[in-house]
Amino acid sequence: MAASFGAAQVLVASNRGPVSYEVREDGSLRAKRGGGGLVSGLSAIGPDTGALWVCSALSDGDREAVRRGVGEDGVRMLDIPADVHADAYNGIANSVLWFVHHMLYQTPLEPVFDAEFRRQWASYETYNRAFAQALAEEAAQGAAVVVQDYHLTLVPGMLRELRPDLRIGHFSHTPWAPPEYFRMLPDDIAGQVLRGMLGADRLGFLTRRWADAFTACCERFAGGLGGTRIGVHGLGADADFLRARAHEADVEERIVALREEIGTAPDGTPRRTVVRVDRTELSKNIVRGLLAYRQLLEDRPEWRERVVHVAFAYPSRQDLAVYRDYTAEVQRVAEEINERFGTPGWRPVVLHVKDDFARSLAAYRLADVALVNPIRDGMNLVAKEVPVISEAGCALVLSREAGAHEELGEDAVTVNPYDVTETARALHEALTMSPADRAERAKRLAAAATALPPARWFLDQLDALRDGARD
Repeated sequence: MAASFGAAQVLVASNRGPVSYEVREDGSLRAKRGGGGLVSGLSAIGPDTGALWVCSALSDGDREAVRRGVGEDGVRMLDIPADVHADAYNGIANSVLWFVHHMLYQTPLEPVFDAEFRRQWASYETYNRAFAQALAEEAAQGAAVVVQDYHLTLVPGMLRELRPDLRIGHFSHTPWAPPEYFRMLPDDIAGQVLRGMLGADRLGFLTRRWADAFTACCERFAGGLGGTRIGVHGLGADADFLRARAHEADVEERIVALREEIGTAPDGTPRRTVVRVDRTELSKNIVRGLLAYRQLLEDRPEWRERVVHVAFAYPSRQDLAVYRDYTAEVQRVAEEINERFGTPGWRPVVLHVKDDFARSLAAYRLADVALVNPIRDGMNLVAKEVPVISEAGCALVLSREAGAHEELGEDAVTVNPYDVTETARALHEALTMSPADRAERAKRLAAAATALPPARWFLDQLDALRDGARD
């Protein structure tokens, strides 16, 4: 058996990997590298550690790269059949587990756990098993494996059966549902998810609240945690990267264009800005944010022509009808506000739906107020990123249901994400905050937001996994 072990000493498993491929018109493949905390983390541990990233082929270009044997050093991409991946990713991970953990179901009508759900669940099992088998093949004796997120909840248990010698960790980037909501899943499926997770030596969560919710589910439905340890690692913003990237030439160009869109107040002073940058995920609560801004303009006429809501709502999961409908509603409400309150020289909402990272950073720099009002969020890095690079020292209006609230709530203006009237009042409070108060709060927010930057976040998990033996 030992002869069949791979050479990798540190392995990461996630649905999306650090590289993607597209097929050019001439048939050649072009590789595009990604970023993020895991990429930073693997870079931080150095090239001589035998690290490997196991991920799924997501596109036709990715699958073609696998078929041709094209790949990047340190990456193994799995060519899971497209229909199996679609069932596992969209059918189960994004349409069931995501909805449970974010508590998004409209329960009079959904969910419906029928024969189609069972068929898709079988694909989710197949997809998880493919990862477990690949990790078992590639891992050296006693290697450390860090599995990522709700897409791969069954992998730790499956891998434990194949390779009991490994140190296995799992990290959840989402909230975890409380027992009363988690039990909405069929009993056998809920049991599978928990047993799969408890196959790990150590489980990581973004906040104590989500860790406690998982523990409560285990105590209620799985007889406790067994030998699995729990840790909390609050992923922070990468201050050095953000500050450098936010002053590159393309961002400077976007600032000029944004300032022109925002314009000046009738008295010639710069208009104030309320900035939000989100993907149009249902949990982000963009529509209620727009409604709160509309309420502000209704209740506080003095802000008309003096403030602009810069709202970036970038497309997400547009292959799912409910997300397409939500994106359309965001656009409809923004247009309604502009039609109702706009003047020839003032567009109250500047809405962009095409993803543009440089433009997002430009908006961060110009932000007077950052609006982050999710219904429920594992962390929400936007809440941490804007204070780091806002030039004016922005005020933060923050939902109490964002994971980031655990660290930032003391210096934010806290809102109930469902309460549009309260959010409108919070926007007014943030806009009228004294410059000194705003600057002092922004300084503390930035310090808290960068306390655990991505590379350190990953290495802390790895160190904890290596240091602690399974009880």
